[in-house]
Order: sequence, then structure tokens, then C-alpha cells
Amino acid sequence: MAASTDSARVPRRVGWGQRVSRWDVKVAPYLYISPFFILFAIFGVFPLLFNIVVALHDWHRRAGMGDFVGIDNFTWVLQQPLFWRSLENTFSIFFWGGVPQLVLALLIAAILDQNLRAKTFWRMGVLIPFVVMPVATAMIFGQVFGQFGLLVPNLHEMGLLTDLDSPFFQDRLLSHIAIGSMVVFRWTGYNALIFLAAMQAVPRELYEAATVDGASRSRQFFSVTIPNIRPTMIFVVLTMTIGGLQIFDEARMFDGSGTGGGKGGADNQWTTIVLYLFNLGFGEWQDRLGQAAAVGWIFALIICVVSIINFFFTRSISSSGAKTSKGSRARYQAALAELRAGAAQGSAAHARKPQKVAASTSESKQGGNQ
Repeated sequence: MAASTDSARVPRRVGWGQRVSRWDVKVAPYLYISPFFILFAIFGVFPLLFNIVVALHDWHRRAGMGDFVGIDNFTWVLQQPLFWRSLENTFSIFFWGGVPQLVLALLIAAILDQNLRAKTFWRMGVLIPFVVMPVATAMIFGQVFGQFGLLVPNLHEMGLLTDLDSPFFQDRLLSHIAIGSMVVFRWTGYNALIFLAAMQAVPRELYEAATVDGASRSRQFFSVTIPNIRPTMIFVVLTMTIGGLQIFDEARMFDGSGTGGGKGGADNQWTTIVLYLFNLGFGEWQDRLGQAAAVGWIFALIICVVSIINFFFTRSISSSGAKTSKGSRARYQAALAELRAGAAQGSAAHARKPQKVAASTSESKQGGNQ
């Protein structure tokens, strides 16, 4: 009877609510992350692919897409002297803005890592320049280095300048230093906080071992701190390289509407690659979107090559730093073992001393009885 009942039992139907809940478990995670990928596809992937189409056509801003020209736009760009001049300017400004920025960020992070009063205040203070807009920073520094700014009149009174005009808008090297100082001003505090976070993760036992060895503060910085934060230095250098080579706002707004008119100087003294690309495609020079797109792809390839070289170079340094860090840890363990051994010997000697006193006392009593 029971067997016949089981055979006649109807399979249980899955309700609509259970089906929805199952689909919710499977599909919901993808729905949660889909907004990022949708926005990235619209504003990232599509412009990138469309830029390839523009670079392969004779494309103008007003006339639109023209004939297919293949790699002629790339060939035309590589034959332009201004392209190579702007490339030199870009690397020069990156050097004057990157090296001082890295050094100052390390020093500021080392100072903030000490036991200072009002730590939060100082850490927030170094981040204030990063909040300032790049256009505002460029306009302020443009006034500082201008003819009637804070620097040029004082140099003129000291006899270091004979011309009344500002040399920072005429000399190529001085203009690069001036624009590099804007980069240093804006990004040093941001990188200093990244280095500070890495320094606080360094084990304090290493500093104790270095102190036992008699190392000074400067010696501890170069022998303990730097080797342990080199992975962070790799990250900072890579991001600084990618961002520094794409400088645009500071170079465009450095002279405002002066002699250069936002084009990089009267003689293109500080025209960067991105500024050259902008003037080529959207500025008053020409109306060449195809060539501008070709400049973008060439420069992207240059940034990739520089970043790869930078990555392998800094990784080799990091590997040597890891060996140094292991050596510091080994020295700390050895010093700690010596301290523990000395403490154990001292406690053993202290424990044997009462026994010797008791033995000598018992011997003196025995002699007195005799």
C-alpha cells in the first residue's frame, strides 16, 4: 500500500518565489558590479577603439571623417620637429618635477613618522596642496614667476637679473623648472602620505636592533626604512611616471593668455606632448584630429615602454632591498639572542651567589664548633 502511494506521488512544483530567489543568488553579484563595467565600456573602451578609427583616417573636426590613410598620420607625426621638441620638453619637466618630489616626499614622511605633537594636523596639512585645482596652481605659480611676481623683482634687486622681463617665460630650462615646481607643490604631500603608511608598517624591532648596533637616525633611515618600503616606492614611481608624462594643465595655464597664449611659449619652450596633441586637434594651429589621435597612440606606446623599464629597474632594486631587510632581521635576532643569553647568565650567577654564601657560612660554623 505504501509502495503504491509513493509511486502515485506527484513531484513537488517549485514556486515562482523560489525560482526568483535562485536567480537572485546567481545573478545578483553580477548586477552589483555591472555599473562599473558598463561605465568603463562607454567612457573607456569605446573612446579607445574609436580613437584607433580616427587615427587611421583623414579626420577633421569640422569636416568629419575623410579617406582612409592607414599609417600616414603616424608617419606625418614622426616627421614633425615640434613633436620631438615637445617630447624632450615632457621628459625634462618630468625630471625636474619627479626627482625633487620623490626626495621631498620621503623626507616629509620620515618626519611625520616621528613622535610629533598634533600628528593629524600635520598629516592633513601636507595634503592641502593636492586639493588645489591644477589650473589654480598654474595661475598662482605663473604670477609668482611673472615679471611683477614675488621672485623676479627680488632677483633683479639682488643684481642676478639684468632684464626686466621674466626669464622663466623665455628660457627653456627655467620654464621647465618653474612648471616642475608646480608638480612638486601639488603631489609631494600625497606621495608623502603613501610613504608614511608604508613606514608605519615597518617592524619596530628592526629599529631597536639598529639602535643596539649603534646606528644613528640617518643610518636607520637608509639601512632599515628605505629597504623595507621599496615595494611602495615602486608603486609611487610608476604612478608618478605615468602621471608626470601626461602633464597638461600646468603647461597650458603657465603663461595664461600671454605671449604663448596657452600654446607652450612663444617658441614652444615648454610645449608638452599632451599640449601638442590638444593644439593639433582642438587648438588654433590646425584641425587635424587624425594626426592628434596618432600622437596619442605613439605617446601611449612611449609611456608603456618607459613604465616597463622603470618597473624592472625598481624591481631589481627591491630584490636587493629585500636581502638587506633579511640581513637586518637576522642581525636583530642575533642581538636579541645575545641579550637573552646575557640575561640568563646573569640570573644564573645571581642564583649561585647565595649558595656560595650559605656554603661558606656552614664551613665557618663547623670550624667554630671544632
